[in-house]
Amino acid sequence: MSDSNLLGEFLRARRGRIPPADVGLPSDENRRVPGLRREEVALLAGISADYYLRLEQGRNRNPSAAVLESLARALDLDHAGVEHLMRLAAPRPPSARRRPRRPTVPATIRLLVESLNLPAFVEDCHFDVLAANRLAMMLSPNFQIGHNRLLSTFLDVEERTLFPDWDAMTADMVAAFRTSVADAADDARTIELVGELSLRSQRFRELWGRHDVQPRVGTRPSRLMHPQLGELTLMREKLVISGPASQLLVIWHPHPGSDSAEKLALLRSMTVSVEPSTSPDADRPDGDDDATAVRDTRRRSTP
Repeated sequence: MSDSNLLGEFLRARRGRIPPADVGLPSDENRRVPGLRREEVALLAGISADYYLRLEQGRNRNPSAAVLESLARALDLDHAGVEHLMRLAAPRPPSARRRPRRPTVPATIRLLVESLNLPAFVEDCHFDVLAANRLAMMLSPNFQIGHNRLLSTFLDVEERTLFPDWDAMTADMVAAFRTSVADAADDARTIELVGELSLRSQRFRELWGRHDVQPRVGTRPSRLMHPQLGELTLMREKLVISGPASQLLVIWHPHPGSDSAEKLALLRSMTVSVEPSTSPDADRPDGDDDATAVRDTRRRSTP
């Protein structure tokens, strides 16, 4: 992955997904490209076809705010898409492409995660898990320190079983990831993740090529099929925390009085003898007995 022409790639991907009929243009069988042609986007945006071509090819990287707003309207971008377009067009300093220093979670946040009676963990902009409580690990062994949620979701068969709405969930996840790494598109960790997932997951390749974006923070309902508890419906909250940039606190919670609330209470009772796993120095703890026990239980219980 390179940021050499991210703006052009985004424009090309978005125009390719707009049916001509949706913007009042005739559609015929002789079209050689899906979606809109370059000159059609230029016409809708009120700019010259040559200027738009230079934007897509990366030969002009300083479009004005007015041009970007016109392109956003022509491409029918939502709020998240407009913000992403503006970020891609903003000047950015050259990157040395070195792996950044390992992120650390503020001690107060680690204590908060440990004290919560709900599954909770902290993730960074690359969806690496930096801190997690024992209830989160009982919900999924992949919600533990050192794991990357993208790799787990796309490459771990058991993790896929956990999410019945896997197709919709992965589409949302990749769109949020693209938003999350917009300012770190060429750092070593981003390149490593996108490269590995592109090689090993066709689903990821398809989603990454769509250039969808959506807000990283917010609330979303999720269905989970836990191997011991059966189906749960939980709300997933993603909250910006104080301290290092790009870290989010992720909390899963049920509606009060629901069947899922009762099941989560049962899961909580099963964690009494499990020690918390919020050490900032843990890194892919292959020897973690508690996580291994949960993983083994899932394997025995999964049909």
